[in-house]
Order: sequence, then C-alpha cells, then structure tokens
Amino acid sequence: MANIKDMTTNLHHRLLILSAIVFNIACGGKNTESNVKTPGAEKSGKDKALEAAADVIQDKSPLSAFNVYLDGFHFYNGNINAQMEAHHYVQQLSDDLYQAIIFDGNSKDAKIMGVEYIITEKLFQSLPAEEKMLWHSHHYEVKSGTLIAPGIPDKAEYELMEKLVNTYGKTIHTWHTDQERQLPVGAPMIMMGFTKDGQLHPDLIRDRDKRFDISTPKKKAQRETIPFGHVDPLANAWEKGHIRQFVIENKADSAIHKHQ
Repeated sequence: MANIKDMTTNLHHRLLILSAIVFNIACGGKNTESNVKTPGAEKSGKDKALEAAADVIQDKSPLSAFNVYLDGFHFYNGNINAQMEAHHYVQQLSDDLYQAIIFDGNSKDAKIMGVEYIITEKLFQSLPAEEKMLWHSHHYEVKSGTLIAPGIPDKAEYELMEKLVNTYGKTIHTWHTDQERQLPVGAPMIMMGFTKDGQLHPDLIRDRDKRFDISTPKKKAQRETIPFGHVDPLANAWEKGHIRQFVIENKADSAIHKHQ
C-alpha cells in the first residue's frame, strides 16, 4: 500500500509539473527583454542556416530537461542594494537536488546571467559549516510571494512552492547585465536571496507584477498556509556580516579564485 501511495503522489506531482510546462509555454514568458543589447555584427545568413540545420539534426537532451520556469530576485552578496530580477529555468535532478540556468529575461535574446543549485534541507545538513555560508534560504521568497512560477495554475504553483520553501540555493552570476555590462566581464559573483520585508526594492516588484499581470501580495496571502521549518543559522551568512565573495589574484601563469 505504501508503494502505491508513493507512486500516486509521484504521478500527481509529475502531472502538476506537466501542467506547469504547458501553461508556461502558453502564457508564462516572452514579456521581459534582456537588459543589454548584444554587441557585434548581425549574424550572417550562413550562420543562420547552420543554426537552422543544427536545430533539426542535433540532440539537445540536457536543455530539454529544463522544464520549469521560476521568476524571482537576487542581490550581490555584500551589497543588498544591488538587486535584479532573475529568470530561472530549472531541472529537477532528484527529489532533493535541482539545477537552474538563470537569464536576465525570458525572450529569445535573453542573456545567461549565471546558475543556481537548489537542495533540500536534508542535503543542506550534510554540508560543512564553511560551505553553508555560501547558500541562501528560500523560505522568505516563497512565503512573501516574490518567487513565482509564471503562467501555471495557482494549485500547481502552491504545490511547487511547498517543495521549495525549505530548500537552499547556491547562486553564482557570471554576466552582470543589471550593470549594463555589454559583455560577461569581471569576476563571478555569489548572489543571495531576500529574507524579510523591506529589503527588496518595491519598484522591482511593481514592474515584475505588471509584466506578468500578477499580484505579489495576493500570492503572499495564498501561501500563508504553506508550512516551513527552521532556517539553518549558517545560511544567509550575510545577515551576520559574514560575506563570501570571489577574489581574482593575478599570478605569473594563472588566475586563482578563492574566498575571502
């Protein structure tokens, strides 16, 4: 009986994710342009022809597995006033592990800003103390309504958020398009998520809500009944003044990245 119940629950979850995919395709995107224009000359006719041929011939299995779309907000670890919207395209690798490609928009010209790895509380507790300080919790993003899954039915989004509320994310941005960087220059940056009211700039929420025709306060109210446990005190380390960020040191034959 337990196995049948587990199979039914798993099937129900997969159907919800399937509905999320269908609704995302229908009405959950193509309303947010990239922050920067692509530098360089226009693609040649030959390049376009090669792309068209490759699109038909080549297998893209890894990309096709990124089938859930989340929209939220990040800030640079150590600088909470440097905030931006982040469009996540997510693949669930297991019941405890997700990976996401982060874009600065959801249109075809969107730029890849970075990546995020998402793990459950169970996996987070297996990490050493120093590693935990690189991660942020998702409890506030979920409960506040600032993290959304555009275009999917409220019930499907609610159940998805139930799974995400107790997870943790490790996020690194490599292209700082929010600073109107035309190219992916500069050091990679560790990002953090918001943890309480008053931190996220209201204009970012208003602009996002208008584009997606949603209400963050309404989503917050809908999620009041989502339960969540405690947040590990080593996560969101920036709140206690423990900032971790990349430093690039020039050496004779290499560039070494290390944490402060």
